[in-house]
Parts: sequence; structure tokens; C-alpha cells
Amino acid sequence: MNHPKKERTFVVVKHDGVQRGLVGEIISRIERTGLKIVGLKMFVPAMDKTVEHYGKDDAWCEKAGQRTIDALIKNGGTAEKTALEYGRGILDALYRYFTLGPIVGFVVEGNKAVDIVKKLVGGTEPTTSDVGTIRGDLTLDSYEIANVDGRAVRNLMHCSDKIEEAEREIQIWWRPEELIGYTSIQEKILYDANIDGILE
Repeated sequence: MNHPKKERTFVVVKHDGVQRGLVGEIISRIERTGLKIVGLKMFVPAMDKTVEHYGKDDAWCEKAGQRTIDALIKNGGTAEKTALEYGRGILDALYRYFTLGPIVGFVVEGNKAVDIVKKLVGGTEPTTSDVGTIRGDLTLDSYEIANVDGRAVRNLMHCSDKIEEAEREIQIWWRPEELIGYTSIQEKILYDANIDGILE
């Protein structure tokens, strides 16, 4: 088993973050926690890898589509499609948006990397994401407006939800030799069992 400080997660700054010039601020917020970047690149995602990355099935589509139907009814509208059809539409919109242009993907490493990044990023919907989170502070999109416009929600980022998901996603987007194992100076203060050699 790897040491907990070697936990890794996959993070993406999506098109809205790239286009708005927020890549540096987003990376800075993550690095300030003590997590370190072990891989970083800008690329345009291929559709086949995007489909593999999202890895959603009909059960996910059904659940997402039902949320859309519930929102329509709540706002006085009516459902014109099944939950599955709405869900598949949401998934297609995600695919289109993710492959639209350049994104910045990076892998970060450190204790509780997955949970720390999730906490920093905030909830999926920016308008309900907590103040202090990246999504809560830096954008204002909502499911409601995304549904009205028939598009994916623009929430700046993707981050892995669980350790197993992170491991799977990293394998999709990164070759092992692209990830660099190295020691950073700050790891001594963060992880060393006995901090010594500070005083001369």
C-alpha cells in the first residue's frame, strides 16, 4: 500500500476557466494547501477518451433526467421526454462541452488529495456552491439556466470524486512516464515524523 501522502487525484480546468484566465488562480488555490502537482498539460480532449472519462450508464442518465423533469414541473412546465432521454441529452451536452477546445489537466498528490480538492472546488452547481470554494467564488452558472439554454453547466472544473475514480481517470489521460515523482521542500514540514535541522 502507498503512503497516504502519495494519494493522487485528477483535476481539469474546463473551457470556461481557461477562457476567463482563471487557470493560475485555480492552481494556486490547490497548491496553497500543500498538495503538489506531479503532471500538468493543456490539451483538447478526444471524444472517445471523453466518453470513457465520464463513464456514465443509463442509471445515471435516468437519475439526472429525473432531476430535469422535477425542475420543469416545479417551474410550471411539463416533461416532453422520458427521464432517460433527458439524461442522455445531458450526457451528450457534457461530451460536446468537454471536447470543445483546450482544457488544462493536472494530477496532484498529497494526503487526502481527492477530498481536499473536492472541498476546494465546491459543489457541482456554482450558484449553490459554498462561498470560499472555487466554484462558489469564481462563477455564477446554474442548472436552471443551463437547462433553459440546453447546455452543460459551466462550473469551471472537474475533479475526481473518489480515489478509485481518480485512479481510473488518471489512466485515461496520462501515460505513467508523464507523471513525475519528486520531493518538494514543503513536504518536510508537512509530513516528516521528526522535524529537525531547523535551527542552526
